[in-house]
Amino acid sequence: MSTFDAIILGAGAAGLFCGVEAAARGRHIAVLDHAARPGEKIRISGGGRCNFTNQSLTRQNAPDRFLSENPRFALSALSRFTARDMIARIEAAGIPWHEKHSGQLFFDGKAHQLVEHFCAALPEGALRLGVAVEAVNRVAEGFAVRTSEGVMRAPRVIVATGGKSIPKIGASGLGYKIAESFGLRVTETRPGLVPLTFAEQDLARTAPLAGIGLPARVHLGKRSFDEALLFTHRGLSGPAILQASSYWQPGEALTIDLAPGRDLVAELAAIRAETGRIAVQTALARLLPEKLAQVLVAESGVSGRLADLSNRALGPLVSRAQDWQIRPVGSEGYRTAEVTVGGVATEALEAKTLEAKAVPGLHFIGEVVDVTGWLGGYNFQWAWSSAWAAAQVI
Repeated sequence: MSTFDAIILGAGAAGLFCGVEAAARGRHIAVLDHAARPGEKIRISGGGRCNFTNQSLTRQNAPDRFLSENPRFALSALSRFTARDMIARIEAAGIPWHEKHSGQLFFDGKAHQLVEHFCAALPEGALRLGVAVEAVNRVAEGFAVRTSEGVMRAPRVIVATGGKSIPKIGASGLGYKIAESFGLRVTETRPGLVPLTFAEQDLARTAPLAGIGLPARVHLGKRSFDEALLFTHRGLSGPAILQASSYWQPGEALTIDLAPGRDLVAELAAIRAETGRIAVQTALARLLPEKLAQVLVAESGVSGRLADLSNRALGPLVSRAQDWQIRPVGSEGYRTAEVTVGGVATEALEAKTLEAKAVPGLHFIGEVVDVTGWLGGYNFQWAWSSAWAAAQVI
């Protein structure tokens, strides 16, 4: 039977970083994962370059950037290990990075550099891959973790098993089962940052637009997201839709502006003054993708020469373009979801240490917790911050 200061379950972003930080403090640790390779979500995210943090994250805007029953729960960890702290770790490792936009930071090269750096920083033998966790039980000395390679003991267990998103890289609900086995509540979980799908009758109209992307403003309730939108063969994707998807509930409609910040009536009027004899569809195709212009004109019922159409007559067409309401029927599910919304209830955890209030020594970090960030590096920053917070008490 092996004994450690702490056993970390999961070798993803949170688990690896927690192991690195705990090892740096001289702790004897084991990092277990049933997968064959560590840090797969790090490797594949951001097109292989990993949007590892967002430097625009502040204590003031953090509650608005994270979904949770208690959006302020994450503040303790996020304010104690910040984006700037993670940048310092990346720079110390000699890994070059750049800002893409809106504070989103990516590696210049492939993200596997960070995974390799983490693995090299762990003590020899600490990372144990291909090891399935079968049960975690309370014992007199702390915890006994029953695995496919025998029983391991430690006074502390850190659950960093992630959520259900992207099962092809090994995601499962193990962390939720462990929490529930100790009587901790798990909030309802669902796919987040995921493409949305349409009913057949809506797809019949939008499927010809598959592959078209453009800037958009997506409204859902009181929230709106100004990002790129992408038409797909099953519905909608792109950053604006992924952001909205984390808040979307079945039955809700989206209101979409396909020309945000623009006055399409004025733009069409300017074309009319220049060359009014052209068809309205041809004119709109100067302002928006051609296929999209065709669909908008057909569905609005506005047709004819631009010269024959007053600004008021253009109203239904412009409304269709800038006030499009669509009701998705579902999402692509965990298969393509970047994150899992929901998880171990924050009310069950200490904000400073991520330790279960009712089970001393048992911690939950990263995606397994009911803390879900926006697209743009927020979820990775939560992984780093929560992992660092737990490592300080190992």
